[in-house]
Amino acid sequence: MSADPNPNTPVKTPLHDVHLDLGANLVDFAGHLMPLRYAGETAEHQAVRTGAGLFDLSHMGEIFLSGPDAGAALDHAVVGKLASMAVGKARYTMLCAPDGGVLDDLIVYRLGDETWMVVANAANVAVVRDALTERVARFDAAVEDRSASYALIALQGPRSQKILGAFTDAPLADLRYYAILAGRVAGVDALVARTGYTGEDGFELFVDVADAVPLWKALERVDDVVPAGLSARDTLRLEAGMPLYGNELTPDVTPFEAGLGRVVKLDKPGDFVGKSALEAVAQTPPGRRLVGLVAHGRRAPRKGYQVVTSGGTPCGVVTSGAPSPTLGRPIAMAYLDSGVEETGLAVDVRGRPEPVDVVALPFYKRS
Repeated sequence: MSADPNPNTPVKTPLHDVHLDLGANLVDFAGHLMPLRYAGETAEHQAVRTGAGLFDLSHMGEIFLSGPDAGAALDHAVVGKLASMAVGKARYTMLCAPDGGVLDDLIVYRLGDETWMVVANAANVAVVRDALTERVARFDAAVEDRSASYALIALQGPRSQKILGAFTDAPLADLRYYAILAGRVAGVDALVARTGYTGEDGFELFVDVADAVPLWKALERVDDVVPAGLSARDTLRLEAGMPLYGNELTPDVTPFEAGLGRVVKLDKPGDFVGKSALEAVAQTPPGRRLVGLVAHGRRAPRKGYQVVTSGGTPCGVVTSGAPSPTLGRPIAMAYLDSGVEETGLAVDVRGRPEPVDVVALPFYKRS
C-alpha cells in the first residue's frame, strides 16, 4: 500500500489477492481498492453483532512521532492532552485547522516513553503527515510516515477475545479498552489494540505487510469468523453513532458542533493550533447540532438529503443514513439547526417527505 496514493490509480492492499479469492466486490475507497462486501453486507453486519467479523483496514495511515519532545509536540498539534498519557494507552483526538475546523479525527497510541503512533483516515494521511511535520518543527521530535510498512486487520464482535486468544499468549483479558500491547499473534509480531469502529468489542492488529496474508488466513479459518467489507463497517458505525470523516466531520465543522467537544482540552498547558477559535466556539451555542433520526417508513435518508419541518421548511441536512439491520428500520445522523423543534420533522427523500423521529445517539449500544 501507499501512504500517498495517486487518486487515479487505486492502491491494492497487501490482502488484495485474498479478497479476490473470497469473491469480494472491490471498490475505490480513498484511493485504495477495498472490499465493499463479500457474500452480503447484512450477513456481515450481523456476524459482527453476534460473533466476529474480519476487516481489512490497511488503507489507514500510521504516522509516528518520536523524540524527547514528542508528547509536547503532539499536545501543540492536536486538540487532545496526550503528553501525560501512559505507555500502552490510546486516545481519540482531532487535528483541527486554526479556525477550529476538523482536518481529521485520529486515534493516538503511546508505544514508548518517546514514541507515539497516530492512526489517520486513509483520505487524510498526507494532510495529517504534513500538518504534523509543520506543527512540530520547533520541537525536538521527528515525524515519520510508516503507512507503507503496515497492514491493519481488525477482528470485531462479542467472540473476538475468545477467538483471538487461541492464537496468542498476549494477555488479552488484561488489555483495556483504548489500549495497545506488542505480542505474537498466529506466529507473527503484532501491535494489538483494543479500540474499534463497530460498537462491539474487538481488536486491531498492526503487522508488517509481509505478515498480513498468513495472519488473515489463520483467523478466517475459524468457523465463527466472517470476512466483512466497507458496507457492513458503515452500518455498524452508524448504529453505534460514530462519526465518519467526510460526512459528520469536515473542515467546516468544529468538534463542538459534532457533539465531540469533550475531546478538546482547552485547559491543557500551553497553546495548540486552533485553541483561540475553539475557545470562542465553546462560549457560543452552536448554530447546529448532530442528532439521530429514525424513519417511520422503509425509505432510507441518505447523505445530503434535507431535513424539513412539518411546513416543508429546510432545517437540517443528513450526513449519513442507511437501513439498520439491528433496528430493522432506516436510521440517519443529521445536522439540525439550533432552535428547531424536534417533533413533526421529515426527510425529503427525492421530493417526498418521509417522517422521522429525533433520537439520542447512539442508536445501538452493546450490553
